[in-house]
Amino acid sequence: MRLWPLIEQHIRSTTGSTFHIRHRTPVSGGCIHNAWRIEDGSARYFVKTNQADKLPVFAAEAAGLAALATSHSLRVPLPVCCGAAAGQAYLVLEWLDLQDHGNAIQLGQQLAALHRTHTPQFGFNHDNHIGSTPQRNAWRDDWIAFWRDQRLGFQLELAARKGFGGTLQHQGERLMAQLHGLFEGYQPLPSLLHGDLWSGNVGYTHSGKPVIFDPASYYGDRETDLAMTELFGGFPADFYAAYHEAWPLDAGYAVRKPLYNLYHILNHANLFGGSYARQAEGMMERLLTELG
Repeated sequence: MRLWPLIEQHIRSTTGSTFHIRHRTPVSGGCIHNAWRIEDGSARYFVKTNQADKLPVFAAEAAGLAALATSHSLRVPLPVCCGAAAGQAYLVLEWLDLQDHGNAIQLGQQLAALHRTHTPQFGFNHDNHIGSTPQRNAWRDDWIAFWRDQRLGFQLELAARKGFGGTLQHQGERLMAQLHGLFEGYQPLPSLLHGDLWSGNVGYTHSGKPVIFDPASYYGDRETDLAMTELFGGFPADFYAAYHEAWPLDAGYAVRKPLYNLYHILNHANLFGGSYARQAEGMMERLLTELG
């Protein structure tokens, strides 16, 4: 049976509706998966498709969205179903009409509320992906060990396999050995995170309500989400003011911010190469200087 009739059938069995696709429209904006809007005149859905071996990626995304939704803080597109058929994997989500501006104050307040969702350990119920890179989320009691082994260490292992050795690996080893120096007097709580919170993963409904999507969720230091909002262009000033008013950040955040963003720059080096590796080396050099 062909892909789209099977997706129709899965939607019907999941929702109890009589959904039949009348229109299927490609949606631009993604760089990893194909994206579509499907509709039957009364209901609409957002669908991602890729090769069948990407089903675990879609299942992890659905689980992350479900966890974010359960926090009752920030709006997310709700997962409907996912599966594989006709050599393709698919993920069906609620369709939301989004725009790129809205209530940044509400976004800051609701992100702080999301971060107040806690669990006893750092990690998540399953591994997922940051972009197209696997992201390990095994549960740990020790945040510094979690960040060293499952974030920086894993990215440095990938970088070594891709031929990024020398200075990058030497500095990485030194930094990982001295991480405790960046956490003196600070013990983060395991907060529910979006995990990939740059401006491209935020939108707003036409009424201005913020929506977050494409998560790489896990429980970790809330500072990691805030740091990434500043990495690729930043968010509006009202967002930061509202977040800080709702839950002020520790004074050491400015020192740890480049540590947390180093993870994403290393990931970009592994995905896209050259200049990101040099940027990562510069970030590590500055962090090592901070550590003395």
